[in-house]
Amino acid sequence: MTTFLPVLAVAAGIVYLSRDILHFFQLESYQFHGYFKTLRRQWKRVCLPFALFAGMIFLCFLCKLLWKSGPVWLQVILDLITAGLIAAAAYQIDKLFIQIQRQKKPFVVTARVKRLYGGYAIVVLLFAAVLLSSHLPLWLFLPALAVCAPFLLALGALLMLPVEKGIQQLYFNDARKRLLASPGLIRIGITGSYGKTSVKFILHTILSEKYLVLSMPSSFNTPMGLTRIIRERLEPAHQVFIGEMGARHTKDIRVLCRLVHPQIGILTSVGPQHLDTFKTLENIKNTKYDLIRSLPSDGFAVFSDDKGIVRELWEKTNMPKAIAGEPGDSLWADHIELSSAGSTFDLHIGDRVIPGCQTKLLGKYNIQNIVAACACAVHLGLSDEQIVRGIAKVQPVEHRLQLLTQGNQITVIDDSFNSNPRGSEAALDVLAGFPGRRIIVTPGMVELGREEEEYNRRFGTKMASCVDMAYLVGKKHTKPIHEGLLSAGFAPENVFVCSDLNEAVALLNQKMQKGDVVLYENDLPDHYDEK
Repeated sequence: MTTFLPVLAVAAGIVYLSRDILHFFQLESYQFHGYFKTLRRQWKRVCLPFALFAGMIFLCFLCKLLWKSGPVWLQVILDLITAGLIAAAAYQIDKLFIQIQRQKKPFVVTARVKRLYGGYAIVVLLFAAVLLSSHLPLWLFLPALAVCAPFLLALGALLMLPVEKGIQQLYFNDARKRLLASPGLIRIGITGSYGKTSVKFILHTILSEKYLVLSMPSSFNTPMGLTRIIRERLEPAHQVFIGEMGARHTKDIRVLCRLVHPQIGILTSVGPQHLDTFKTLENIKNTKYDLIRSLPSDGFAVFSDDKGIVRELWEKTNMPKAIAGEPGDSLWADHIELSSAGSTFDLHIGDRVIPGCQTKLLGKYNIQNIVAACACAVHLGLSDEQIVRGIAKVQPVEHRLQLLTQGNQITVIDDSFNSNPRGSEAALDVLAGFPGRRIIVTPGMVELGREEEEYNRRFGTKMASCVDMAYLVGKKHTKPIHEGLLSAGFAPENVFVCSDLNEAVALLNQKMQKGDVVLYENDLPDHYDEK
């Protein structure tokens, strides 16, 4: 009868200490492939708490073995003491090694997390019950159970997968029914390797000059993200729905199109983003073009010329379409004037010109995004005056080339949401246009598969001609950037390699001067930290 309480304390302690790995699973969108990659990358952070807990379990049960004889009441007291020591150990380990972890994207206890936590707890309890009922030495196998916690979590997630799929399908069907219940609702899908969130916000602002628009907040671009917003926020009065469509796998856009049934599709770019899951650029191209394939024959396709694959896809599309690009295309911008306060340009729509458009957004990259959004606005019947007013009202998207100011006349350009080859190049071009000493703080780019090192090396090479000082965050991951900087003749004494963002900011604060311009290019989430 004894030993039950210590075993229960072990199981409870394992589940209690698992919030960090459950957070990793959430950050990887509950994808097993990404979760196991994170476990390999963060093995020290994952293993240390469970290894210490396993050591405490081993010591507690070893001490208990020394007192295995004696009356029942003594054994009960020993069990209570052992269970208490195990529980206290779990609490202290959590306090020392998990609670202190800095979270850039906090762990959110959603309904799915609660279900996953429950399934995981059941798995741990079942293994503990099997060990308790067997003749195996608990002092050996219970510590092993603690060490295996990250894999038990994956097993719990696998067992809960049919339940999650069923729940998601119910919500998905309900959201699709709500969308299609409004026959007059204009449904727009936006996808691309980069630029889709910016185009979404720009388009929402411009179209709001004529229509009541619903779009996704922030970067809600997954099936469940869109499903949630549709179910919670779509009203009968809405006239336009804009769905941002993200993809990490080859069938993702098709799933989103089954939900939205878009009548208008906007393709912002095709490039090497998420190559670790897509594997090839051809897979990315085919996946992004699924949005255009899904459009009805009387639909409308908008392409934002990225000087590469997008134009090729525009040329092969046989349906009403427009391309935002060079002079002679459907729409384009010229007489572009850039400044730290924003940009001005003339917008060409076929043979007519809208002169003097003004925007608060920085850089030619954002003007291209505006022109792509205007192609959709023109198709939906907005007047020139409405388009101009909309462009002027567009606000910088948070953490995407967002201009900030600090004391002591320091200018900060926040482009920390994410980074990709095209976006990082555009950010460097914006930085190069500022007067004063130009500084970059960056961990580089991730999720680029086998070509990641090469893209980061090119990033460093480009950086050498645009910045005066470089703060590289993450000693291992930024090594290719460092190599690119030095190969381009950048002064080694102006490169500072830091272990994390806090160290970089602290060092930067010591060296900043009036007139400095600081670009924060990307900020990797918690599961990429090298500490």
